[in-house]
Amino acid sequence: MIAGKDRGTTGTIASVLTKENKVVIDGVNIVKKHRRATSRSRSGQIVEKAMPVHVSNVMALDPKTGKRTRIAIKRGKDGARERVAKSGSAL
Repeated sequence: MIAGKDRGTTGTIASVLTKENKVVIDGVNIVKKHRRATSRSRSGQIVEKAMPVHVSNVMALDPKTGKRTRIAIKRGKDGARERVAKSGSAL
């Protein structure tokens, strides 16, 4: 995360919401949701849930240095595309 209340935290992307330009990251933007008891089998409780974050507030990490970096697409001689960190290492 590069902005917001969880700035500086890292996590893996759990899901992508393409129409809304948001991502859900494990362990980031956690909120508490109060669930009502609906039947005898399910009791009322407080559940922690990861909420979506806009993609502009997220950056990839360089696997070598662990610092945030931008991503470039490099093409090989055979035309295959490869994601490469701007700092030089492959993702």
